[in-house]
Amino acid sequence: MPKRILFVYTSANKTLTGEPTGWYLPEAAHPYYILSQKYDIDFAAPAGPNPPVDEYSVASFKDDQKFLDDPAVQAKFASAKKLSDVRVADYDAVFYVGGHGPVLDLATDPVNVKLASEFFQAGKVTSAVCHGPAALVGAKDASGESIFKGRRATSFTDVEEEQVGKVKDIPFLVETRIKELGGTFEKAAEPWGAHVVVDGNLITGQNPASAHPIGEAIDKALSA
Repeated sequence: MPKRILFVYTSANKTLTGEPTGWYLPEAAHPYYILSQKYDIDFAAPAGPNPPVDEYSVASFKDDQKFLDDPAVQAKFASAKKLSDVRVADYDAVFYVGGHGPVLDLATDPVNVKLASEFFQAGKVTSAVCHGPAALVGAKDASGESIFKGRRATSFTDVEEEQVGKVKDIPFLVETRIKELGGTFEKAAEPWGAHVVVDGNLITGQNPASAHPIGEAIDKALSA
């Protein structure tokens, strides 16, 4: 049987300033097309089916429209599980798709915090890209410490957040929070460069450019 991966999306559709938001198209599309060739993939979100896509990402990444038009993908979105219905035992890995949404809902969602903690403590691949690592800021390891404490990780950087003018749209900056939790934060030499960090079963990617390489890193981890 092929291994199974859970893609987790945000259900948040508005930022703190009322701007529309959601999940970020290439950060789902690029890993999906790498991983779906070898693995069974299910979708989930706090509110279940059809989580909101960030329309800005659709306009900015027109080549990834095929993901939204893909009948198999559409079926997965239509049948996306509520996080409360997910069983960790059914999956070998979890992947959190970025977009500003996860900072707004997944970061503090108690169901998600428990789920992420269970994935990590079970030694399963626990992965996230861009703002996706915000979904892991409440997750704990077996000793009750943050999964970031003493581990290497990356995410959308504070500089990148300033450059897109979204600092006021979210309750915290992901890079700053990872550092506050005791993580060793790593990033590309320049903003917007691809960067993926693998530390044990914790796999994180910095930004949209990291979406393809994090897919490859997840594949490598599951193939080991």
